[in-house]
Amino acid sequence: MNKRNDNGGIVYSTEYGKMCPKCSKQAEKCVCRQKKALSKSDGIVRIGRETKGRKGKGVTLITGVPLDESELKQLGKELKQKCGTGGTIKNDVIEIQGDQRERLMAELKKYGWVVKLSGG
Repeated sequence: MNKRNDNGGIVYSTEYGKMCPKCSKQAEKCVCRQKKALSKSDGIVRIGRETKGRKGKGVTLITGVPLDESELKQLGKELKQKCGTGGTIKNDVIEIQGDQRERLMAELKKYGWVVKLSGG
């Protein structure tokens, strides 16, 4: 007996048991729910500024943060609120609009990480 969700995917199979609705694999072998491994870094959080490919608008980039994806999103949200600007998280890099390096450096040091300014 197979049960289907609203989108037509199987959510339970008598042959396999519970199924993941996103990847359609067994719940034990689900790849979409597995936590992404922490990215390998040297333990230093780097803060840089970049304007390349942004029509002259500068953004502050934060790399090397030793957090998983969900914690990184939460940290990004908090940092954007502290700076009063927008931003995003792409490929384990937090992007904050504008030149916010000094303010972000002070905030990230509160977490006990080694923080360095990088780039120009």
